[in-house]
Amino acid sequence: MHLCFFVRRRGLALPTWILTAAIVTSGMLLSTSAHGRSLDDVKKAGVLRHLGIPYANFVTGAGDGMDVELMQRFAERMGVKYEYVHTDWGTIFGDLTGRKITVDGSDAVAGDSVPVRGDVAANGITILPWREKVVDFSIPIFPNQVWLMARADSPASPIKPTGDIHKDMEATRSVLAHKTLLSKPGTCLDYSLYDVKTADVEVRIFSGGLNEMAPALLNRDADLSLLDVPDALVALGKWPGQLKVIGPFSLPQGMGVAFAKDSPQLRDAFNAFLRESIKDGSFMPLVRKYYPYVLDYYPDFFKGLEVTH
Repeated sequence: MHLCFFVRRRGLALPTWILTAAIVTSGMLLSTSAHGRSLDDVKKAGVLRHLGIPYANFVTGAGDGMDVELMQRFAERMGVKYEYVHTDWGTIFGDLTGRKITVDGSDAVAGDSVPVRGDVAANGITILPWREKVVDFSIPIFPNQVWLMARADSPASPIKPTGDIHKDMEATRSVLAHKTLLSKPGTCLDYSLYDVKTADVEVRIFSGGLNEMAPALLNRDADLSLLDVPDALVALGKWPGQLKVIGPFSLPQGMGVAFAKDSPQLRDAFNAFLRESIKDGSFMPLVRKYYPYVLDYYPDFFKGLEVTH
């Protein structure tokens, strides 16, 4: 697969503003009175219930994906069966914590009790401050960043990288003027998370799944769209020559596996399993299998995993 970024001509490498992913600073914890299953509960039940949403190559929807295989290995490590539980972005954290979670911009509110349907949530979940208020995350396992995307034939031009991520984000956002923009509330693609001035841009709220945002952009549902790194890499490979990256819309972010706040032993068991997988060399082949090009652009992130864990 050749990633074309249309900077003056097709075929150039990714721009220099793609930086090593970093963990988003934690917000204040939100008490949710969660009642997820503990490590002992999972072992007694004999099954690990994996909450997932088809998204990029983390959960493909065809029974595989990076996070599917990772959770299958974790279940095997604990000596229990694996069970996939389909959910969606509007209910995933309630399904995990047992409380209905309502997102209000960059904040979250825990509401009525709902059934707990899973023990772990994993499908390329970006670690955002509001999410850290309602769930606990594992060690970050994948780099992320939100990019502004356009069709290849769009008059909007990719920014000229400066080496300063803040200046590059400012230049990227200047492209929004007098354009329409696809955004997905409740996810890392929610424009309201990034202090966007909307006076000169028409934000169009996308109601479909994240996997459908790139096709919607190609279908001319808007001039521009927010996409994050995993989905953008998949889209650029699936529709070569039809999309281009304008520039970075966010600071580097990290993705992790989510756990209910009253399941710290289960989270710790996963982190121990992950550290062992990194150390014995079994984790990186899984990354390369589903995202063969991400190491070319975020090598420092994965080197950091190997060094620190």
